[in-house]
Amino acid sequence: MYATLEHYVTAIVCLITAFVIHRIYYKEKIKNQFSISIIGIKWFGFAIFLWGFGAFINIILVQLMEIKTTDKVVIYLGVLISLANSLSILLSLPSIEHHKERNIMVRMVQRFSEKEFITLFSGVLIMIAFVFIVTSYSNTEISNNFIWLIDIPISLIVAFALLNELNKAFANRNMKFMVFPCFVLFILIVVAVTHRIIPQDKVLEFMDQKFWGLLGVITGLSFKFLFILLFSILLYSWKFLSEKELKQTELEVLLQEKSELLSTQEKLKIANESHLDTISSLQKRIQEKDIKIDSLKESTRIVLSDRQKEVLGNLGVCGTNKSYTEIADEMNISVDGFQTHIYQIKKVLKISGADGKEQLIAFAKNNQLLQYASIQCDNTD
Repeated sequence: MYATLEHYVTAIVCLITAFVIHRIYYKEKIKNQFSISIIGIKWFGFAIFLWGFGAFINIILVQLMEIKTTDKVVIYLGVLISLANSLSILLSLPSIEHHKERNIMVRMVQRFSEKEFITLFSGVLIMIAFVFIVTSYSNTEISNNFIWLIDIPISLIVAFALLNELNKAFANRNMKFMVFPCFVLFILIVVAVTHRIIPQDKVLEFMDQKFWGLLGVITGLSFKFLFILLFSILLYSWKFLSEKELKQTELEVLLQEKSELLSTQEKLKIANESHLDTISSLQKRIQEKDIKIDSLKESTRIVLSDRQKEVLGNLGVCGTNKSYTEIADEMNISVDGFQTHIYQIKKVLKISGADGKEQLIAFAKNNQLLQYASIQCDNTD
């Protein structure tokens, strides 16, 4: 009963989660096709899909085809899917970004291309699995616990490598408090793996069979859900840092351009004082760079909600042609609600004065917020 419940919950949750993650992967791939982090999203999503797919196959075999859970065919499929899951997690580990030394398993994965590593991993395990299958299939004296020994060492090695990389990534993001959940994930994986290989007749000497079964279900579900949670947090923090790093990079480019302009200005002053017009032009460009630099510096410190970005985006698109009331109507919100968002945004941006609307429109355009607009304006500037 408990095992059946575990498979139903795992199939539903993991398959839905995998679908959502792969939707995120394809959207991010369009934006940035060469980012290694995007590849990591794909493999993390595939690992979660394999959990759900394995549970779904188990339901078909056990519930619909009425094959016993102890049947060796069911065990073989479970081991195969578990090994494929470990492979997916291994391929995703290099995408976990941090500045510390990589785990030895990650360095091994990085030495090969994806196709090479998949071929190597599959080839070695197929040879080992063949020996196990030939030895155990017709031998009734060999228990299912023995068959799981193909997967157990690999699962533990992958779990340790995952724990190591997650801890380094969260520490790099100043999220050291996530070390404890990562450690809990590792412990749950160890318990779930141990539950597979300890003979049940030995366990029943110390505890009730129902409790042992319930323990397996709880640990099996808990480590999968915690894995999904940690990956979601890691994905969000990666996306947040990527946006910050993009602005920081643009800021550094502008600072470099300003430095070069100042150097050119000095050379022109020394070479020929008659080039006053050129110097004046350079000074104007420097001032423009200073304004943009100040704007970018301020934007890196400003954190706006998704709704506030939408309001600014709509204002940037239609603000010069439409009133607050018209924009609020198209967004299907009240004028008071729209005005409240405007007031909060002005407070965050420290904008005041009669030309507040024009300042907001300029800020939206200068900081690439038009992409968050949810309405269209036929007469945009």
